[in-house]
Amino acid sequence: MSFAENLKQLRKENGLSQEDLAEILDVSRQAVSKWEQGNGYPEVEKLLLISNKLNISLDNLMSAEINQGADNKSTNVTGAITITSPNENVIATCYKVLSSGKMRGGKSSPKYALYGVNNGISSFWGEPTTFLGWYADKEQITKEVAEIQKAIASGIPTYSLKYSVKTERRLTRIKIIEG
Repeated sequence: MSFAENLKQLRKENGLSQEDLAEILDVSRQAVSKWEQGNGYPEVEKLLLISNKLNISLDNLMSAEINQGADNKSTNVTGAITITSPNENVIATCYKVLSSGKMRGGKSSPKYALYGVNNGISSFWGEPTTFLGWYADKEQITKEVAEIQKAIASGIPTYSLKYSVKTERRLTRIKIIEG
């Protein structure tokens, strides 16, 4: 299901009107309506707040968008590889990786996210994914995916992310840490 469909369903399951959700997120009811109609996405900070308040992972909330990749067919990588994400303290064995589409946010917010798909078993929410890292721009995530593809093609069993950025969370905001 798309983000718009997921949001609408989750809102209803939680007994919230569009106005109720708008108040929780400190946005207009029109913004919630726009998101539910598939005419845009909230900023990264609002996505985190939705995830938290509606008790759903970002992976599941954005399942269709993750599966679409970052407007780039090369984001689908097949094969088994164990990926270490030093900035997120995650280790995941994946058979492919997917990148998010460009996300909105402030100037210091990450613009892309990388996910590892754990196995080929689909559920109601799609394939199970593990969040691997944040990226400042399309160039960084494209290089990362290309290197993961090369590692898989070469039969290398492990890979450590090189281009993901360190972030810090303050309430619902994610900020890239320079350094």
